Amino acid sequence: MAKKVKSRSATQAAVKKRSGAKAATRSSARKAVKSKARATPAKSSVKKPARPKQRIAISHHREEDFKADGLRAYAKYRDLGIAAASHGLAQAHVIRLQGPCNPDEVSKLHFHDVEFQMVYVLKGWVKTYMDGEGETLMKEGSAWTQPPKIKHMILDYSDDVELLEVILPAEFKTVELKA
Repeated sequence: MAKKVKSRSATQAAVKKRSGAKAATRSSARKAVKSKARATPAKSSVKKPARPKQRIAISHHREEDFKADGLRAYAKYRDLGIAAASHGLAQAHVIRLQGPCNPDEVSKLHFHDVEFQMVYVLKGWVKTYMDGEGETLMKEGSAWTQPPKIKHMILDYSDDVELLEVILPAEFKTVELKA
């Protein structure tokens, strides 16, 4: 009987040795696969071409900097120099909507093909419509973001309204829609 116990123990030890050898083989095979995976760059780790280095942009308020050469005929824009300083990464400008508001001219449903758009009311008020949000009255100190391609329009505004707008990228397409 003692012999059987010994043989069971010997058998168990031999099985453990073989299992240990298989585990070691599996472990080294896993390590090889993992190191190959580390050596091959994932799609997300592939580097994009470097953007040109951004520079400092300083802009001081000057009335003569408000130009009627922007997106809307009823607005004057003061470029803050961000597009040039960021090599087109973003743009920022102060917008003065010219009063009195003419809803026939301004209330046109549209969207912008942008990555990011944010507006802050510096002075006055503006009433907007945004798809999914409805009509909203924005007053001095109000801010909002417009997700990419959201349908929106201006409904009304005060004669003294000024807005700060930040958009990424600096160059983008605006699409007018039928209301």
